[in-house]
Amino acid sequence: MSNRRRFLRKLSASFLASGMFIGNSSAAFSKSKIDHTLSEADFWEEIRNGFPLTRKRVYLNNGTFGPAPYAVSQAMNACLEEINSSGEYGHFDQERAQLAGFLGVETDELSLTHNTTEGINIMVWGLPLNKGDEVILTTHEHVGNGLPWLNRAKLDGIIIKTFEPQDTQAKNLEAIKNLINTKTRVIAVPHVTCTTGVVFPIKEIADLARSKGIYSAIDGAHGAGTFNLNISELGCDFYAGCFHKWLLGPVGTGFLYVKKELLDELQAIQVGGYSDDGWDMTSNPPALYGLNPTAHRYDYGTQSRALYVGAAAAAKYHLEIGKDKVEARIKDLNEYLYLGLQDLGSKIQILTPAEKESRIAMISFKSELKDFKELGNELAKNGFRIRQVPESGVNAIRVSTHIYNSKSEIESLLKAIEKILG
Repeated sequence: MSNRRRFLRKLSASFLASGMFIGNSSAAFSKSKIDHTLSEADFWEEIRNGFPLTRKRVYLNNGTFGPAPYAVSQAMNACLEEINSSGEYGHFDQERAQLAGFLGVETDELSLTHNTTEGINIMVWGLPLNKGDEVILTTHEHVGNGLPWLNRAKLDGIIIKTFEPQDTQAKNLEAIKNLINTKTRVIAVPHVTCTTGVVFPIKEIADLARSKGIYSAIDGAHGAGTFNLNISELGCDFYAGCFHKWLLGPVGTGFLYVKKELLDELQAIQVGGYSDDGWDMTSNPPALYGLNPTAHRYDYGTQSRALYVGAAAAAKYHLEIGKDKVEARIKDLNEYLYLGLQDLGSKIQILTPAEKESRIAMISFKSELKDFKELGNELAKNGFRIRQVPESGVNAIRVSTHIYNSKSEIESLLKAIEKILG
């Protein structure tokens, strides 16, 4: 290890030990204390009160962005104040460890990125692929997963194979099996599709990939903060995600999980400060002695510690509620919405699977009575923030529900849809 790296690690450790930067202080999290003695209705209303999110409209677009609770902004503000008063921005080793624990991975397996797309690009360009190698994706990819793979196909000649998401986990697993051949090198599907909220059986997909000597590289943008997620238990090789959606953390924070034994197979293409394990420009010839022996090699240079303090505060917030309780609430709201949409009968077509295992937090639908853009605009005028889904020709309305939402809000949405459609 270089003397520079030893010095920086020692400096960071001394800051953490001195408490110079706000991490787990009670002040930073004073508004995140959860009263579990309340009735269920009062409990979730109290949770809603912990968000600055406006009540002037009903926010049903968490799949795009998850508004943060007061606890997150408090932690970030305290950190920024300390940084700007001390002049020391420090590092986020402590927050990385907290986030790794939340995700169920080892700290050395976690790279902290700016968003899911950055993590996906690290996977796409770092994997040892050659011209003619095949990668399996869906026809319902987010631009953040689809475009990087298409770009590598264009530049390096890899071949993209796709399948249409099915309405059960068993059918989706079978669809992937049917595309595998001797040229298949990667299965790169989303944990949850951004279009219709289909949940893929990632553990079974990872097991299948491993049995065939194929990499599993998962787009996990909708995984952290919905499921009681433990990435290690999924068994996938790589998993990219973010903290600004369902985890309710700040924009500009993401992560990439890299299975420890694959660190030397996933090449670090872009490197910089903290990626190395020693380098020297004064030697002849100049030398790079090696890369950081952990997944930290993939994140480099100066990053905002306050953002990752915010991400860690969001994780702590979920833990104080209970990851299992968060998942149960999300599923309960999703089921309530699904049944309500079913009651609208032939006025709408629900695109999200009926199978409970194949959905968790988002439902998409459309109607033959109104164009999806017109319906979406009408809902917006009625005070509902939803997402229109033009991707892959889905042409639908997507509704995302999270812990700050209520069943009364869902009921008001259903009434508005029925009124608009006539």
